[in-house]
Amino acid sequence: MEVGATARVALLAGLGVALVATLVGLVVWWPPGDVADQAAESGGPAAQFAADGVTFPSGEVVSVAPRCPGKGLPDGSGCSTLEVEVEGEDLTVQVAVPPEVLDSGVAEGDQVELLRTPTPDAVDGAEASYSYFATDRDGTMLWLLLFFVIVVVAIARWRGLFALFGLAFGGLVIWWWVLPALLDGAPGVGVALTGASMIMFVVLYTTHGFSLRTSTALAGTLLGILLTAGLGVIAIGNAHLTGISDEAGAILATFGELDFQALLGCALVIAGLGVLNDVTITQASAVWELRAASPGASRTEIFNRAMRIGRDHIASTIYTIVFAYVGTALILLMVLRVYDRPLIDLLSTEQLAEEVVRTLVTSIGLVLAVPVTTGLAALIASPRPHEVGT
Repeated sequence: MEVGATARVALLAGLGVALVATLVGLVVWWPPGDVADQAAESGGPAAQFAADGVTFPSGEVVSVAPRCPGKGLPDGSGCSTLEVEVEGEDLTVQVAVPPEVLDSGVAEGDQVELLRTPTPDAVDGAEASYSYFATDRDGTMLWLLLFFVIVVVAIARWRGLFALFGLAFGGLVIWWWVLPALLDGAPGVGVALTGASMIMFVVLYTTHGFSLRTSTALAGTLLGILLTAGLGVIAIGNAHLTGISDEAGAILATFGELDFQALLGCALVIAGLGVLNDVTITQASAVWELRAASPGASRTEIFNRAMRIGRDHIASTIYTIVFAYVGTALILLMVLRVYDRPLIDLLSTEQLAEEVVRTLVTSIGLVLAVPVTTGLAALIASPRPHEVGT
């Protein structure tokens, strides 16, 4: 059997084993029921978002009071408040708001969400106090979503439509399986590998079609995920990260006995999933295009040419990972900047160290996935045997 044919058989057999392992993981770690219902039954504090009887009615802003002087905090004089007409009730209430809400530009006619709390002496729930909860941003997010879909489909056409389907499928897997399985106590890294594998099997084949090229990219992605997971487990243990770096982690800790280091390992895998998919599909496509342009070139020549493309892709993707973190953590970085301590000392804080480890681990997994995928593709997209040897 030729080297190319042998590599193809090995590739498909390996993907078959990975698919079986993924399905087994889905069954073994399938959560027994709705996690929220279980939490409510157990009375856990994480199960309730608000106290009994509290509701969140919407309302329309009727008027906006000027911001209070000084730090802008409400002082009882009516400043820094909104007058809101509550929907479904013949009632207009005045609620105090933080100064940043006024600074955001909230104005008459905007929709806000209120927190309605029954008072102790309420009769049939008729008497209640109201406070500001959030500004209704559904309209903005809806038109942004529609614009995103239109742009993707208009430019990428069918490929873009399939990509949107894959994105929706990935979101469903994370929301309906990964998160409940983690809350049920399943091992974080195992859940991450299983969920990531299932997402990639569906996303890659629906977006790019069933072909050896797609299969090669899938194999490279799965190997990159394994490398990222293994390195992440080592780094988290070596750095003694707790996995609890903010208020959300502290709230989740009240839910039950969760392994937050394992959850951090799961987060590392999911964080690197998108960029891994990006580079592996690009490298596989580069090899196939190079093979089509030079059908008589040797595998080594194809590999070297594709790696020149891969190195450029690595550089640009590394920038993407780092600057994406800087953008999401800008406020935290500003706070650290004003501290009267050297940056090297602050790197050991839980919040910053966790993000540094996350960025470095996903970047290393990304870089290693490029030569692995390129090598696999060069083996499978073999030269024509009657034109040149290997």
